[in-house]
This record gives sequence, structure tokens and C-alpha cells, in this order.
Amino acid sequence: MIIQHITDFLENRFPLSLQESYDNCGLTYGHKNTVIKGVLISLDVTEKIVEEAISKNCNLIISHHPVIFKGLKKINGANISERVIELCIKHEIALYAIHTNLDNHKEGVNKRIADKIGLRNTQILSPKKGTLVKLSVFVPEEAIQDLSEAMFEAGAGSIGNYTECSFQSQGKGTYKPSENAKPSKGNINQNSIEDEIKLEFLVPLDRIGGVLHAMKTNHPYEEVAHDIIPLLNEQQDMGSGMIGALEKPMPTATFLNNVKKTFEAGVIKHTALIHNEIKTVAVCGGTGSFLIEQAKRKKADVFISSDIKYHEFFDANEELIIIDIGHYESEQFTINLIYENLKEKFSNFALHLTEVNTNPVKYI
Repeated sequence: MIIQHITDFLENRFPLSLQESYDNCGLTYGHKNTVIKGVLISLDVTEKIVEEAISKNCNLIISHHPVIFKGLKKINGANISERVIELCIKHEIALYAIHTNLDNHKEGVNKRIADKIGLRNTQILSPKKGTLVKLSVFVPEEAIQDLSEAMFEAGAGSIGNYTECSFQSQGKGTYKPSENAKPSKGNINQNSIEDEIKLEFLVPLDRIGGVLHAMKTNHPYEEVAHDIIPLLNEQQDMGSGMIGALEKPMPTATFLNNVKKTFEAGVIKHTALIHNEIKTVAVCGGTGSFLIEQAKRKKADVFISSDIKYHEFFDANEELIIIDIGHYESEQFTINLIYENLKEKFSNFALHLTEVNTNPVKYI
């Protein structure tokens, strides 16, 4: 088992295309062909985390937060990132980060938070745009079923809670095979007209390569006529934050106490408790103030996140309750999420959850 087996699995499950432009996900240090001895999973990577990896004979650390956000110009131990890199080089420990691509996935960080709170009928709070294309392909009617099934299996045709979605329209295709052609229909140097169906699918950008391969492999024609059109449509099952509903309304004070207990928060900061009870809840792990307006538009009673600045609390505008539970507290269950995904797929090397609490914030 080599590191690439891990990275391929994670990047197929949580594509790197979902990461934000400022982020630095993926294999940040190490080589993909390195044989794995053991894997340590953590939220952050500190010197104590690296020491833990050494003690547990792990040569790969998978963390939520990247060690390197920006390019390093020097490595001389001046800050924690440099010291971590030095230690990892010295002990041949690879580093892999799975950050905003995990945040933006429908089964990622925010889904885990929603599950901990007990939310139902969850949806992405702010779906991503510019991540879909429309793929059109022209095919004879007798080949529709086999071609469609292959393209669906490769990732085409999913819209929200629906799969195997496509649109068909009839028309006539014209062509003239050259002397070097090997047509499945028609004759060399003769004009042909065939009844064809135009098939149209929505395809996520991260799946387009596999879908095109399935299309070309399963199409009866030597040359496959097709169009790829970028879209501004929202990808409903990918994006920032999540919103859902409690099974039944809960008194506001009870809800706040449950949240504080569930996330073991030393302190909860919140705006005025303008609602007597809570039903609809929006969440965002980590820094989430950019979603306050979206939470209000979606009529959330409360928005749970972290790193809310003083003036951003005013943005509640007595339309919802903002709750700041702390950055570490909001994302602490992420390591279990990563562990469970890997454990289900791999069983031939040691997987470890860190025992180190990396939260730099303390309370008295």
C-alpha cells in the first residue's frame, strides 16, 4: 500500500476541485509512491502531532488544516510551519491536507456538524457556482441505453436528490466518411443521413474526464460529435455551510445548552435571543461570517459558526441568532469523519486518531 492509494481515494471522494482558491489541499510534503507504515489523522499539524506520529510509527499525517497556506521562502525554524516541515523531512513523514474540499462536500464537515445537532432534511446553505457543464452527445437510438448507463455510472446526470437525469431530442445527423474512416454506418466517400438522438447531461467539472472516457468508449461511432458548455448553475449538493431542521422545535435556552455540551465549548458567544424556540438551523464549520446573509435569506432561526468579529454580530439585525462556538470546537469531529471514510476502504495498515488537543485557545 502506497500513499497514492490513499490520495486517489480521498480525491475521488472529496475532489480537489472543490477547494477554495486560497487553499492548499492535497499532498503538501512527501512522495506518492512511498509505502505506508501508518497514518495519523489530526485537525492541525503541530510539533506535538509530528512527535505523536513518530511514536506511533506513522509516516503519513492527514490533517484538516494545511501546514502550508502560502509558499515558504525559508525553512529555518522561525515559525511553527517551518519547524513542522523540518521535523517531517528529518523523519520522512508525509503531509496531506483535506480542507475546504471537505468543507464544501455534502457529506463533509458541515454534514457532521448537522448530524451532531440532530438536523434533518439538510441542504447546502450556499451552493457553489461555475462547477457544472452541460454535455451534449449525438447518438443513434439503438445505442442510447448502453451509452447513458455508462455515462451515468461515470458521474453524469445527478441533480440534487435525483440521479440518471438526461434530456433527449430527435434530429438527423449528416456525414461523409473519408477513405481512412471506419464508419459503423454509411459508406466511404458517400454522404449519409442518420436518425439520431441528442442526449444532454449535467456533469460536475471534477467528473468530466471520466464521463468523456465512458462516452467515447461506449459510443458506436468512430468520431463522437459532442458539445461541452460551461454553466453558471448552482451545484446544489456542493458548497459552503448547511441548513436543516430539528425534529421538533426546541426552547432556545435548551438548544444553546445542548450545543455547548455537544461541542464541549468553553464559551458560547451569541447575539440577542430573539426567538423563544429554535427550529431551522444553519451551520458552518470554521470561519463562517460570510454566510450570515445567506442564513438570513434562508430563514434560519440560528446560525452556528466561529471566528465572528465584533461588528459582524450586528449583521444578525434581529433576524436570526448568531452563535460563535469556537473554531476548534466547530471542526473537532472532522478527524472522525476522515477516519471513518478511510477505515471503510482500507484495512491493511494502521489508522490512528490523534490524542493531542491542538486547540490554541484556552478558557478560564
